[in-house]
Amino acid sequence: MGTVVDDAASVEFHAFFERHYAELSRLAHLLTGEADAADDLAADALLALWHRWDRVRAADHPAAYARGVVANLARTRIRSAVRERRRVSLFWSQREEKTENPDVAGVIDVQEALRRLPFRKRACVVLRHAFDLSEKDTALTLGVSVGTVKSQTSKGMAELQRLLGTEAAVPQKVHAAMARTGDAGKDR
Repeated sequence: MGTVVDDAASVEFHAFFERHYAELSRLAHLLTGEADAADDLAADALLALWHRWDRVRAADHPAAYARGVVANLARTRIRSAVRERRRVSLFWSQREEKTENPDVAGVIDVQEALRRLPFRKRACVVLRHAFDLSEKDTALTLGVSVGTVKSQTSKGMAELQRLLGTEAAVPQKVHAAMARTGDAGKDR
């Protein structure tokens, strides 16, 4: 059972929600350009406001505070989308490389082994060895420290060696497998 204070806060928040939800959703849509995400961002903002409702209702301009929360959530969403697009473009929009007489079975083995690695290890290995990025560029791409790139690449390579049963030429196999990936869709 709620107290009278909790019930009053709930009623007050519900009224605030009804008054401002559409406005906050419209703001999110205009900030992100994504109609589908707008309702989610507005709902997330209102949930955050509910968790801090005592402070929000005491504010001079609760609606302005709510707009600020939506703007921050939209900024975070946009930044995440930009980072994701950068990652995708690094993986898929590089120049197409062709390999003479590729070891198709070896390529399949390397691709399968790469799929078994956790994302960060896989990303570090692929960016470092298939795309020949520096540790610094890989760190910038993934939004992590250079030390993280070093450790994740080392651990990823060790795991690939274990999965592939070889210590020699794993970086070359990764490079060849990724070069062959560009041709894989043409064979099917």
